[in-house]
Amino acid sequence: MKTKPDRTLDCLGLYCPEPVFKTRLELDEMKPGEVLEILADDPAAESDIESLARNLGHDVLSKSKEGNMVRVLIRKAR
Repeated sequence: MKTKPDRTLDCLGLYCPEPVFKTRLELDEMKPGEVLEILADDPAAESDIESLARNLGHDVLSKSKEGNMVRVLIRKAR
């Protein structure tokens, strides 16, 4: 079953640290249990966003790559 995101954050064309910064701002506005989809093409974004989510205690539900674009789904924990 595919998880449907509550919000999508388009970070395509942005470079470190913008995707991480924008992800943090978006997560801060969300309610616990909501799912955020992040789309990014910065090579560092995948590991940076995953680290951010773990450090904040959120769940990384999935990561997938399509060409040079990465798609990350994060469920807000609290």
